[in-house]
Amino acid sequence: MASDTTDITNKINKELANIVKRSSLDKKLLSQNTEVTYSEFLTNKMLMISVITEGVPYSLFNLIQHYTPFTEEYWADFLDISTKSLHRYKKTSRSFKPIQSEKIIEMAEVTKVGLDVFGEMEKFKLGLETPNFSLGNFKPMELLKDSYGKELVITEMTRINYGILV
Repeated sequence: MASDTTDITNKINKELANIVKRSSLDKKLLSQNTEVTYSEFLTNKMLMISVITEGVPYSLFNLIQHYTPFTEEYWADFLDISTKSLHRYKKTSRSFKPIQSEKIIEMAEVTKVGLDVFGEMEKFKLGLETPNFSLGNFKPMELLKDSYGKELVITEMTRINYGILV
């Protein structure tokens, strides 16, 4: 599984480099070099905002989708579109609207934090599907549809990471 994650991360790194090269993104938003990594991307809020504004291309979404633990049905629900519409994005290689792009980046952030906390995808999935007392006995997965819920889930995972169990 670790090599799968590394392989997908490398593909995401290449896709992000292509996006930066062919876009109108302000190059000042990048650190020293123009080869932005996925990890750097998820910590550079201004760069994330620029990509969201331009729209996440389907090629990047597809890689992120494979990196995260979310099914196609969950993605359609997160993006507030049908799975049929999701397939149309794939066929036409369109970029997502900014509101959908923001959700894609948010779920990438949740996955990064989840993997940092739980160490592996299977444990992270279990954590998302297990009711959490600190979250009102909701499953974290149930709260990810909106940004407030996402923030609650990330905050709770951070607490778990630091051993703060409420």
